[in-house]
Amino acid sequence: MTTLDLSPDELLTTTRTVRKRLDLEKPVPLELIRECIEIALQAPSGSNRQKWHWLVITDADKRAAIGEYYRLAVEKYLAGPGAAGKLYADDPVRGPIQRRIGDGVAYLGERMGQVPVLVIPCLEAASLPAGNQAGLWGSILPSAWSYMLAARARGLGTAWTTLHMNYEQEVADLLGLPEEIRQTVLIPTAYTIGTDFKPAPRQPLDDVLHLDTW
Repeated sequence: MTTLDLSPDELLTTTRTVRKRLDLEKPVPLELIRECIEIALQAPSGSNRQKWHWLVITDADKRAAIGEYYRLAVEKYLAGPGAAGKLYADDPVRGPIQRRIGDGVAYLGERMGQVPVLVIPCLEAASLPAGNQAGLWGSILPSAWSYMLAARARGLGTAWTTLHMNYEQEVADLLGLPEEIRQTVLIPTAYTIGTDFKPAPRQPLDDVLHLDTW
């Protein structure tokens, strides 16, 4: 499959959460999704257990049902004080950026069920013990990010979303998940309208870098 002409650094710095520029009309070949997941399976896995599973939802009714749960979760999220669009409201630099993000969240909230492919990486875990859960989730989240990078390289857009987890059991029942299968992130996947994504504004490195001690 043809990939975009991106250097590794360009790929890493221009893989964005895409909301308003997802093409909701253009079908995405399943083979392309399989290719991205094949690459994602090269990500690290704790003790090489590889307890990951990937749900790929293309059925229109199931996408619509998940989309409705997501819409409900977004509605509650946007009403709360921690919504992206309400953060840093008094900051003349970060405030406008946050408001644009808030608009994007609202846009995707109304359209999640229309995205051609929904992908949910899952992890097999019979229990969620106290302690080092970072090690547990660290065995699936790098793989999810690798999927998003592979998708970007192929002209596909994705978004890292977790609000559907407010309805985790409902979605699990809809998809017939066994009890030991844990959902992690919901990744809408579609071709993008244009491919000219750029690095996002970020905090200066020296504001967040700590050498040897805090």
